[in-house]
Amino acid sequence: MKTVIQKTSPLKGTITVPGDKSISHRSIMFGALAEGVTRVTNFLMADDCLSTISVFRKMGITIDVSDKEILVHGKGLHGLSKPDETLYTGNSGTTTRLISGILAAQDFECRLTGDASIEKRPMKRIMTPLSMMGADIVSEKDNGCVPLIIKGKKLHAIDYSSPVASAQVKSSVLLAGLYADGITSVTEPALSRNHTEVMLKGFGADVTSNGLTASIKPASNLYACDIDVPSDISSAAYFIVAALLVPGSELLIKNVGINPTRAGIIEIVKNMGGKIKLQNERISGGEKTADIYVEYSRDCLKGTTVSGDIIPALIDEIPVIAILAAYASGTTTIKDAAELHVKECDRIDAMDNNLKILGADITATDDGMIIKGNGHLNGGTIKSYNDHRISMSFAIAGLISDSPVTIDDEKCVSISYPTFFSTLESL
Repeated sequence: MKTVIQKTSPLKGTITVPGDKSISHRSIMFGALAEGVTRVTNFLMADDCLSTISVFRKMGITIDVSDKEILVHGKGLHGLSKPDETLYTGNSGTTTRLISGILAAQDFECRLTGDASIEKRPMKRIMTPLSMMGADIVSEKDNGCVPLIIKGKKLHAIDYSSPVASAQVKSSVLLAGLYADGITSVTEPALSRNHTEVMLKGFGADVTSNGLTASIKPASNLYACDIDVPSDISSAAYFIVAALLVPGSELLIKNVGINPTRAGIIEIVKNMGGKIKLQNERISGGEKTADIYVEYSRDCLKGTTVSGDIIPALIDEIPVIAILAAYASGTTTIKDAAELHVKECDRIDAMDNNLKILGADITATDDGMIIKGNGHLNGGTIKSYNDHRISMSFAIAGLISDSPVTIDDEKCVSISYPTFFSTLESL
């Protein structure tokens, strides 16, 4: 379904964006492996997280869903049952990769697959370390992608040096490490998001972090706990950029997770001269949260360099940062972000193609893009490439472009933010 976005009046008010996707996934997974009932509030009811609920239900876990909360009736580390059918993870890379680490240690065999996008995303990055631990995990088409056939085995502890900074890789190995015969460690080239380490501690696991290395001891039990999911900074990012660019805007976004391994966009906005403040900072369930206040700043924005260790802390926000860069004075260089090639679509190509349609001065590179800001974007029709982050980023572009922006498909936003367009309209 096509959606047309056009110039808007100032965005003013207070909003709350949906719960964090990464934390929502993990609340279901860890709750299923714990003893007792885990109570989850502000859970993200989006397609990706519903895929996680679905696969655990297929393995015998009772999960009660209501408007107010999710109740996960955990059965312990060894309580999962062999599924009667293929485990289907939809569009969710998090579900696919993290659950592989859990399945590698179960006493049954299963088949794991996802949608057309997931079938193209690289799984060797988790197959390699899990195989080093003794897992029997095979790509059915022998192409390093799903479908995967996983036969549970006894696992051995390893010290793994990951070639990529990926929370999904790290988490898959750490979850397998819960079942291993010693201390399992993962060392990354840069620090990726650490929600797994933070939350597993809350469930009683013995997890430690030392610089770029996370380690876990095997566990005999995990214990249920209550989880209040903070709002997702990746979802808040679209409204941060919108308020920065739409003249006269003042916006307060409530209770957003600002975990330092996720909040790179705040640093980049400040580097670019954007007016952004954190208010009411606090700790909730081991996670840092704050209210984010943003004011119109287009006249102050200047280009910057986005590279190095900050990339894992804002990898999902790069498409909307590129929109911001198109309006900043000077040049913005984004590099060290080759991971964008293997997201829901090739996001480097998608941003390059679409921004050129809107008249931006952008050059794609092997690991990012170079954008020379010219202070405006034309209208036009862009392709979402069935990628929620591309669709939402260009919706923001439409708010300030010279003429309307038409997005070829809005449905893909249901992956992470089903109410995105209604929230936008409310402002």
